[in-house]
Amino acid sequence: MKKLFPILIFAIFFGLSTQAKTYFVGKGREITKIQKAIDLAKNGDTIMVDAGLYKEKNIIIQKSITLIGINHPVLDGENKYAIITIKANNAKVEGFKIQHTGRSEITELGAIMIYDSYKVSAVNNILDDNNFGIFVQNSKSCTIKNNSITAYGKNELQSGNGIHCWHSDSLIIVGNKIKGHRDGLYFEFVKNTLVWRNISTENVRYGIHFMFSNHNTYIGNIFEKNEAGVAVMYSANINMYNNYFLDNWGDATYGILLKDIRDSNISGNNFTKNTIGLYMEACSRINLYKNIFKNNGWAVKIQASCEDNDFTKNNFIGNTFDIGTNGSLVLNTFTGNYWDKYEGYDLNKDNVGDVPYHPVSMYAMIIDSNPAALMLFRSLIVTLLDKTEKLLPGVTPENLKDNKPVMRPLPL
Repeated sequence: MKKLFPILIFAIFFGLSTQAKTYFVGKGREITKIQKAIDLAKNGDTIMVDAGLYKEKNIIIQKSITLIGINHPVLDGENKYAIITIKANNAKVEGFKIQHTGRSEITELGAIMIYDSYKVSAVNNILDDNNFGIFVQNSKSCTIKNNSITAYGKNELQSGNGIHCWHSDSLIIVGNKIKGHRDGLYFEFVKNTLVWRNISTENVRYGIHFMFSNHNTYIGNIFEKNEAGVAVMYSANINMYNNYFLDNWGDATYGILLKDIRDSNISGNNFTKNTIGLYMEACSRINLYKNIFKNNGWAVKIQASCEDNDFTKNNFIGNTFDIGTNGSLVLNTFTGNYWDKYEGYDLNKDNVGDVPYHPVSMYAMIIDSNPAALMLFRSLIVTLLDKTEKLLPGVTPENLKDNKPVMRPLPL
């Protein structure tokens, strides 16, 4: 027992000496600079920053600390610098207003820059008028949550992305509001990531843009009024559930563009008031079910390069054209969807049409090869063309049809 006593005393003393500390920063306090408090802090410490205006050049965090703003202190980059750079594990930045980063054609400058880190959190911050909002590179298991990220970009060259992620793994991006950047969210070589309940609107290019990013899930996000809609490219094993693609209009604008996407699921999504609700090119083995396509120019444009994609139990309501394609060979299936333009009958009252529905109209095929023909829209000649094609099909793809169209909208 006597031998254990010195050991216990040492353990108690060591525990007290290594207890995490809290530092306070602000006008009138002993520490007035955020970087000075970071330099004094050790792993596990917390820094509390009073409300006020702080103009510090590129605050650098290289320790596992928590940086918390009280009543959203303002960090101002004076249109010259990056503002916070994190190169540490288990660091957290919460509760700041971060504004006016610099802009550079050579170096990425942003409000919160995260490099080569693990379990970093950026939570409840207000980011205003920055080049990049939150920039994540070579990092894993980081959380970006409940941030308001606003910029005022006028063109792609002078704008960065709201949340920019490169070569990262297992991120959680939830509850952010992003507006006015080049792309609201940008992913490249990102995997195993959850994007949930974000709102991305009025961005200069895409609401979300990702490439070469596999095994990611997108749930309950809203992408609205973006200049080019949403683009998803060169990726596999993507799950997109219950998202909203709304009011994306323009000459080359889509609710969502899918290019070279494989082995994925798209379900429960709402495509409303887009020039093209869904555009697919070189896609394969995608299950598209229980989606709503409503009041779009084209609900779906599916190129002949697509194969083994399955459209099941979707609602097509109020679209100018339901389906458009650029070839006669169709290697995709449409089964059990609701089409408001279907004029068939249901003699046995089982809610399934007794004759197949061909969703590609002759006029849609003509417009696809000759856009100038759009001037004939709603004319008598167009009505006659489509009626003739239904009686004597010859131009539209014969095997692009729904053999079991339902008579009433599906409850989704």
